[in-house]
Amino acid sequence: MELNLLPIERVKTISKKEFVQNFRKPQIPVVIENLIDDWPAKKKWDFDYIKEMVGQKTVPLYDDRPVDYNDGFNEPHAKMKMEDYIDLLQKEPTRYRIFLYNVLKEVPELQNDFNFPNIGLGLLKSLPMLFFGGEDSYTFMHYDIDLANILHFHFQGRKECILFPYAEKKHLYKVPHSLITHESIDFSKPDFEKWPALKNAKGFKTELEHGQTLYMPEGYWHYMRYITPGFSMSMRGLARNPSHLSKAFYNVFIMRNLDNIMRRLQGQKWIDSKNERAIKDTNARL
Repeated sequence: MELNLLPIERVKTISKKEFVQNFRKPQIPVVIENLIDDWPAKKKWDFDYIKEMVGQKTVPLYDDRPVDYNDGFNEPHAKMKMEDYIDLLQKEPTRYRIFLYNVLKEVPELQNDFNFPNIGLGLLKSLPMLFFGGEDSYTFMHYDIDLANILHFHFQGRKECILFPYAEKKHLYKVPHSLITHESIDFSKPDFEKWPALKNAKGFKTELEHGQTLYMPEGYWHYMRYITPGFSMSMRGLARNPSHLSKAFYNVFIMRNLDNIMRRLQGQKWIDSKNERAIKDTNARL
């Protein structure tokens, strides 16, 4: 048995009007294959170019170890020079990933290689972020703290993307007071005997290759697995749904601070209790 996943629709190109009417308003994901054909980045961005531009900078690395109460919010598990990290990616499989690497802040020269597509999302100009991963590395299933509309541009290699609408959280074993599902779930090969509610979840799936763009609607859950070493860049536009905006405000100003306080007060007991509640609450709805 497999997850109930529809293939994400693909288009070669799309007008702003078509995108807004067919995808943004109904909140449906889409892959746009040729959106960035006019970007210098489409021809230039590969590992060698990134090493040339960023190689001497020290970058934060993350892996797929379970959340520990000692870890701060988005605290890296290791650090390495970018050139050494890229060498590692190309040499052997590694779980180390880079995420939320601010392009304009860290390497402003790279902004000459891309523009912000006028596609009807009101993209925030200060927040293009880079993401890197090695062969078979992956992110936990999660949604973004601000429930933003996302354009995700992929470079080098291939990447598997599994998405679920925000409302499907009731089937996904969402961990309370967090942005993730239970970390023990392998969304590439889920165990339905252990996680029976996943049988009821309805989502989407696609693979991205160099130069392709994935639109992820507001608050969509996403699991990303690097089939081969590669990297991507995301741009974001604010959520438009009032309930999503209020949830984003809660996440940023209340939930994140509450979680940090409880980690300090209760330690690993807080983490373990949240994971237990994820299982108990989700299975209770079956």
